[in-house]
Amino acid sequence: MTRSLARRVAAEAVGTGLLVVVAVGSGIQATRLSQDAGVRLLACSLAAVFGLGVLITLLGPVSGGHLNPAVTLSAWYVGRRRSTGPTLREVAAYIPAQVAGAIGGAILGDAMFARPLVRLSTHERSAGHLWLSEVVATAGLILLVLGLQRTGRARLVPAAAAAYIGSAYWFTSSTAFANPAMTIGRVVTDTAAGIAPTSVVPFVAAQLLGAGLGTGAATALFGRSTHTGDDAVAPAGRAEPASL
Repeated sequence: MTRSLARRVAAEAVGTGLLVVVAVGSGIQATRLSQDAGVRLLACSLAAVFGLGVLITLLGPVSGGHLNPAVTLSAWYVGRRRSTGPTLREVAAYIPAQVAGAIGGAILGDAMFARPLVRLSTHERSAGHLWLSEVVATAGLILLVLGLQRTGRARLVPAAAAAYIGSAYWFTSSTAFANPAMTIGRVVTDTAAGIAPTSVVPFVAAQLLGAGLGTGAATALFGRSTHTGDDAVAPAGRAEPASL
């Protein structure tokens, strides 16, 4: 692994880990401070908005700020013919780093609140309406990222993606995980942010389906052309979407 790729992989691991820290930590804090479900959801969604926006802004120039296997796979797929996205080698490095970072982030989030470490979640999330929500949430995220990138407005992705995920906390019944790495990482925390191991595979499958639908919708709505001169969000000089 080259030094440049190692730096990008490290950025993806750290960024995804901190994203899970935000989700787990805010969930624990909100549960401690309020018994009102609406207040707790508001607190967690605000934390997600601010945390995601900061992380994409900070890490976008290093790795593209994917922090999400669905984004990485979509970026590879749409850029594979013109070499404008990550290579298969980079995909193979990014995704394990994102998953490892997410698991580490869940452990760190629990540690900061003196919670038991690596306790598998008992929070079952197995129902058709939850899977549908993950399809919609992920498809919307990918459509947003690719649409902005293809219309030369990639600089808006940090704020737009953060705003979208914040709203998706409210308009989806699953609270918009929309991220396979985060879904896997949240297995090891038995908190409000957790997801039971038995619920993971359908969630990830729904997210990957949503990523495919979002990619297809972006192509249908914006065409196949990409703008490469918007801003420096791409590693190694390539134009990649930066997102969750």
